[in-house]
Amino acid sequence: MELVNALAEKYAQMVSSPEDSLIRKVSEETMENHTHAHMLSGHVQGAFLTTLSKLLQPQRILEVGTFTGYSALCLAKGLTKEGVLHTIELREEDAAVANKYFQQSPDKEKIILHIGNAMEIIPSLQESWDIVFIDADKLGYIDYYELVFPYLKHNGLIIADNVLFHGQVLEENITGKNAVAIHAFNQHVKKDTRVDQTLLTLRDGLLLIRKL
Repeated sequence: MELVNALAEKYAQMVSSPEDSLIRKVSEETMENHTHAHMLSGHVQGAFLTTLSKLLQPQRILEVGTFTGYSALCLAKGLTKEGVLHTIELREEDAAVANKYFQQSPDKEKIILHIGNAMEIIPSLQESWDIVFIDADKLGYIDYYELVFPYLKHNGLIIADNVLFHGQVLEENITGKNAVAIHAFNQHVKKDTRVDQTLLTLRDGLLLIRKL
């Protein structure tokens, strides 16, 4: 299902702030070489993450699901001078690609890459988060959400990606396991009285969740 009109997406890219040279390299390498290149955040969503981070000026960001590093580089642009972004990737091959680009970034001292199981790594970090970006395995979204929530600051923001899951959550009968999991996550957040939330129909859907 086409969620965003191709011409509208092209126009949005044209009028949005351009990718810097490093982020563009991440995009180009991923699109050329990765079998799951569609998982990349992409130009417009990346610009949105950068703007949001710059507005909030976070001290601590947690990213669950690094992929090839695109979204981490975007989010890191808004960190305070002493800020740190922790990003977790399960797949060593993707982590290696991301790290290559992290080392070329002017924010390289602010980005800490962890390789392994996020459910095990997150409790060990002992941080309080201003922003948490969840873009990992869809079956784990509720578990990630509940795991990070106690460490999220008051007014802190959780951003969950792919919450429309290619439009499959819009179907009358949701059957795909990932779509079922994402729909369950969306409903879980909707019922959570500890937060308020807005679903943005940007790319594959972003759910912005603010801790009250």
